[in-house]
Amino acid sequence: MEAGRRDAGDEVFSPRGEPFAVVGRAGPVELHGAPPIPAEAREELLVLKDGELFLCARTDGDVAPAQPSGEGFYTHDMRHLSEIRLEVGGARPVALSYTAFEHRAVLDATNATLQGESGSPVPQLSLSITRELMVASGRLYYLLRMRNFLGATTTVPVALALGADFADMFEVRGAPRRAARGHSLAPRRTERGVTLAYVGEDNVFRETVIEFDPLPDGLDIEAVRSRASWRVALEPGAPAEFLVTAEPSVSGRRRPRRRPATAAAELVNAEARWRSRCTAISSGNERYDRLIATSAQDLRALILPVPNGQIIAAGIPWYVAPFGRDALVTAGEALILNSDLVRDALGALAGLQATQDDPWRDAEPGKILHELRMGELAQAGLIPHTPYYGTVDATPLFLMRAADYYAWTGDLETLRMLRPSLDSALRWIDEYGDRDGDGFVEYERRSSAGLRNQGWKDSDDCIVHEDGSLAEGPIALVEVQGYVYAGKLAIADVYEALELGEVATRLREEAHALRLAFNDVFWNEHEGTFALALDGRKRQVASVTSNPGHCLYCGIVDPAKADAVVERLLGADMFTGWGVRTLSSLCPAYNPMSYHNGSVWPHDNAIIAAGLKRYGHQDAVLRIAACLFDVAAGARDSRLPELYCGFDRSERDAVVAYPVACIPQAWAAAAPLMVLQAMLGISADAPGRALTVERPALPDWLERIHLERLRVGGATVTLDFQRGDQATSFMLAEQTGDVSVTMAAGR
Repeated sequence: MEAGRRDAGDEVFSPRGEPFAVVGRAGPVELHGAPPIPAEAREELLVLKDGELFLCARTDGDVAPAQPSGEGFYTHDMRHLSEIRLEVGGARPVALSYTAFEHRAVLDATNATLQGESGSPVPQLSLSITRELMVASGRLYYLLRMRNFLGATTTVPVALALGADFADMFEVRGAPRRAARGHSLAPRRTERGVTLAYVGEDNVFRETVIEFDPLPDGLDIEAVRSRASWRVALEPGAPAEFLVTAEPSVSGRRRPRRRPATAAAELVNAEARWRSRCTAISSGNERYDRLIATSAQDLRALILPVPNGQIIAAGIPWYVAPFGRDALVTAGEALILNSDLVRDALGALAGLQATQDDPWRDAEPGKILHELRMGELAQAGLIPHTPYYGTVDATPLFLMRAADYYAWTGDLETLRMLRPSLDSALRWIDEYGDRDGDGFVEYERRSSAGLRNQGWKDSDDCIVHEDGSLAEGPIALVEVQGYVYAGKLAIADVYEALELGEVATRLREEAHALRLAFNDVFWNEHEGTFALALDGRKRQVASVTSNPGHCLYCGIVDPAKADAVVERLLGADMFTGWGVRTLSSLCPAYNPMSYHNGSVWPHDNAIIAAGLKRYGHQDAVLRIAACLFDVAAGARDSRLPELYCGFDRSERDAVVAYPVACIPQAWAAAAPLMVLQAMLGISADAPGRALTVERPALPDWLERIHLERLRVGGATVTLDFQRGDQATSFMLAEQTGDVSVTMAAGR
């Protein structure tokens, strides 16, 4: 709808023709203590997600307004509820415990000391107050149950405040605040409840449709919030129940109503369909099984619908959006669990591949996107994320994952359909990625609103020389050359299968030439590892980092140099005891509490572990596996965070949390799966109807692994791995379809 400039008291109409009074221009998004490092961000939040909707709430079920921790109920990068506050008898309930799943939470509480309406006291622990929260069927279900354990009837007031600031996620994250936003609309009473609404600078009508059952006795409406109240007579032992639903609506789109039981059943069915496509993984170690189960659960929850399919979102709360790099890395980590994630990522990203040269969005033909946003700022053209293409590595990763998908599934028809996107990706690497023709792929920001750094370490201060000074671009990152090498070499097999032998031969030759040049130009003899990058003057950015571990994973490292790289990664300045740091503690730029200059990232360590396996360093793989397991085992929810601080384990009894890490986060959730694949030494060749196990090795805290329904092409296998005194053995327990399972001696 056309919003235009409106004055207070004017009326606007929803797409369904309902009138709303204009309150006025919405002011800046309020934050009590601004990011990026708010103290409140470490407060534990419960997270529920289904599809494009997610809720971040406090562990008592409330959402406090104006907090920088990301609390709220969101869809399409906009916050549709910024406040949920329950009062019983004029006071907040006293939280007792909570249990949270991917889409549902049960929170138990009791009453504070109250005065009943009759004036008689209601002591603490007299009332049971249970909230069941569920995100399903396009809405939030908020079910309140109360029960009286006093011996007499007690009448208490119950109130629920609900507010919506309709903040764009970038502003919730603390982006520069606009003095004025779109138009706030006065809440509108309906037959079933109240609707909160907003018209943004993008001229899009957004609303939160709230319905009550039973209807409240009172409904007080303020500028952007409402307060429903009930007078509740609680008989001894008799329950009282209230259901509140909140449905976000964009441009008038609504979903059919679902009863809570129906919505829950639909979720159960969706989960069952997901599990049926996944490898069932068990070990007999309860903590490890819980970690793997949580990883699989989080990956399902993070699946996000997009116009041309679905894709894994990067993380909650800040990154519930399509990210090219994150989706491709995550899908590759999770191959042992479910190869569908790769297929979905390839299809979604191919449909969003750049076709034009657009400096504002750092876009060039053939490039795979960095990030797509659907909120007000993006839709109004105030940020370039429509999509934004400022990533140097997503395009070669696209090739790597296409080859992985073929290796695990043998699905040549999907690759045939993807061929135009593969062709375009290869052209981008050669024509745009390597602008100066030196054989290496570089990046340099063109957009004034884009990212300075465009690898996986993309904070402004993370590409530093050994003296701590910032490197100037164009920047050729070490791991990107590995991705290009692995992408060209592996995708050559796909082109061969597509009967394009000349293309396959050329790609292999280009990969070979790149490998030779890389090992010469990037090698840092003084440090015994590869430089982080080449800067704009083709000088080595010689700081010691975790990035060369990705090159081990890609196989670009000369075997004669591999042992030295491994030794450097596991040196005292790099290995914390909780994992490999992103940056050596000897570098002047080192800070264990930084985002990329000394922190530890689980996905980074998982990729390193896969590289260690590739070059025969079994014991080092188990060291990293133990680190990540210990971090997850010490977490209340058995989850690995996006990252954690890089303090040395000898100085701390527990891992030090990073204050604004996403939990759950996609590539952290998938990291244990990649480490498991590395420990077991599993690789697939579906076109050759083969599965190979290379020198499996289980740690001393893991006696066995059972893999059931592991898919390779059209076949499935069940494998049992058992740790022995001298080695880990495996057995093919069951098989359906045509696949040969063999042991390889390896290095």
